[in-house]
Amino acid sequence: MIYLDHHSTTPLDPEAFEVMKPYFMEKFGNASHGIHRFNWEAEAAVNLARAHLAAFIGGTEQEIIFTSGATESNHLALLGLAPELRKLGKTTILSIEIEHASLLGPLEMLTEQGFKVLWVKLQNDGRVDIDDLRHKLRTEPNVGLVSIAYANHEIGTIQPIKEISELTHAAGAIFHSDAVQAIGKIRVNVQVDGIDIMTMSAHKIHGPKGIGAIYVRRKKPRVELEALFRGGNQERGLRAGTPNTPAIVGFGKAAAILNQTMESEVMKLREMRDALWGELKVRLPCVIRNGSIENALPHNLSVSVVGVDGAAMLSRFKGFAVSSASACINGSQDYSQVLTVLGVSKELARATMRFGFGRFNRLDEVPAVAAEVAQVVEDLRQMEKEFAAQAGELESQDGECYK
Repeated sequence: MIYLDHHSTTPLDPEAFEVMKPYFMEKFGNASHGIHRFNWEAEAAVNLARAHLAAFIGGTEQEIIFTSGATESNHLALLGLAPELRKLGKTTILSIEIEHASLLGPLEMLTEQGFKVLWVKLQNDGRVDIDDLRHKLRTEPNVGLVSIAYANHEIGTIQPIKEISELTHAAGAIFHSDAVQAIGKIRVNVQVDGIDIMTMSAHKIHGPKGIGAIYVRRKKPRVELEALFRGGNQERGLRAGTPNTPAIVGFGKAAAILNQTMESEVMKLREMRDALWGELKVRLPCVIRNGSIENALPHNLSVSVVGVDGAAMLSRFKGFAVSSASACINGSQDYSQVLTVLGVSKELARATMRFGFGRFNRLDEVPAVAAEVAQVVEDLRQMEKEFAAQAGELESQDGECYK
């Protein structure tokens, strides 16, 4: 089976696995308790991984805090900043409705604590309406935080992050960005982009699951967070608990690999993505590409198919793995919340495929995927046509979708 769900997770790179192995058995020391050789070698490995990740995003080692993953990082970013915002009287937060569930969750928690969350308007392709952001920053009192993902986790739209951060800072607010889908696919530099707090996850860049990180700026401005877990001084006192040394080592290696190979990898991802879109356009009448075309992640292709039942379509694919939406909403609802926010009907949102290419995919896999999609859609459209004809309900405007 061809794996095309790299938004959800990525296979662990063998090189990352190799460097992780010794820290399960031979080098099992506690990286946060350096009083003998076993612990010193674990601590050194964690420090090296921290250096790799800092170099990858343009930060410093002191600004990298390891967590259990993106969900914890997003919670630490928002809930950890909340006490300082409350102290300053800046209790208004600006964000967008198409954020990942792990960001919408803490935003909801903050509204329950008395914070005011306002949604910045979006263009049809998911890009932030800069004029609306500018207007809200000028007219809304007490804006302390703007939180906008670098790139969307479903439709792949990349935001104008530098422009957003400049407006945010001019208004005296802190800028947080969930960059989980962006890092490793485009060059992210916290200094160039003006990001104050940034969320990252290892298993989206061919690292291990169960490990993430948060970048927290130390100067200009210095960001002060409060820990969510207490009882230890690990991770600058922001994340108590014994470090997950093997996973941290794997995260660092995954970042180091990408720091050297990302440009060539991105070219390959974009080539496969564009080849699949080209094939689908030729093979499928009434197929719609979602999100921005000019400002899109290179590995992402989100398409909706008119005239088919989405659940039936996805259940019939046998030769490849693909998803319809974020892994964190699958099971709770059967359509993309991102697309419906952008005005797509629930019916069409259900009939959506989110293709995500990765490091180990090949260009010669694309024709087989496109052929299977076309066959499944053709079969389903024929069934729908027959049912509708029997019921006398076939509408003329939909006729071309059943050709």
